[in-house]
Amino acid sequence: MDNLAGRIALVTGGSRGIGKGVAQALGRAGATVVVTYNSNQALAGQLVETLTCSGITAHCLKLCAQDRGSVREVIAEINKRFGQIDILVNNAAISQEKPFDTVTDSDWDSMLAVNLRGPFACTQEVLPGMRKQGYGRIINIASIGGQWGGFNQVHYAASKAALISFTHSMAKIYSKDGITSNAVSPGLVASDMSAAELQTEAGAKKLSGIPVGRIASVDEIAAVVVFLAGNSAAYITGQTINVNGGMLFS
Repeated sequence: MDNLAGRIALVTGGSRGIGKGVAQALGRAGATVVVTYNSNQALAGQLVETLTCSGITAHCLKLCAQDRGSVREVIAEINKRFGQIDILVNNAAISQEKPFDTVTDSDWDSMLAVNLRGPFACTQEVLPGMRKQGYGRIINIASIGGQWGGFNQVHYAASKAALISFTHSMAKIYSKDGITSNAVSPGLVASDMSAAELQTEAGAKKLSGIPVGRIASVDEIAAVVVFLAGNSAAYITGQTINVNGGMLFS
């Protein structure tokens, strides 16, 4: 594993689930870690306390990912407190189990605002600093749903498919500046977000069809993020790394 000492990492939606695992893994690799939360400050604070007790420099900030002003405030605070952001993990997202014919305009707009406009705004705001220093790692947490579509999560799947395309575009434009852009695409993961899906008939069917025979742990997703954040992955850009136990073959 690469040593990320001296690197500043921002993990959006980092108080629980995959984001929490990513924050912990980046911290163990040596990075200074800033996690954001939308509503649960106590949970984010507990994570920061745990990381700090382990000797990791960590901090948490409130972020409304779909609000450009909030994004700018968070990034300005990080730059002031710690320095330029080197690693951006766009993890903050929402999901919703709902039959397609009942999805409202509001459901659709909310999903894309958080899952797509959030990463767009965060990426756009960190890029000037990354370009100035000639180094950056943009890592977007996508989903297998964005690759094979959704059944009761059509709007979620669409947002993640767009996020993968966004990842490609960033790689095309900014890789020459030393800024790689990649997506990590989990299948079913043991997290709060997947809990509802696993209780459905469609979710149970997905679980039974995983070649590895189980769902992923958060740590298995985080390990891939840490690899992409390090120097060993400097020649990997524009890729979608599937961490799905064989649910979808590339």
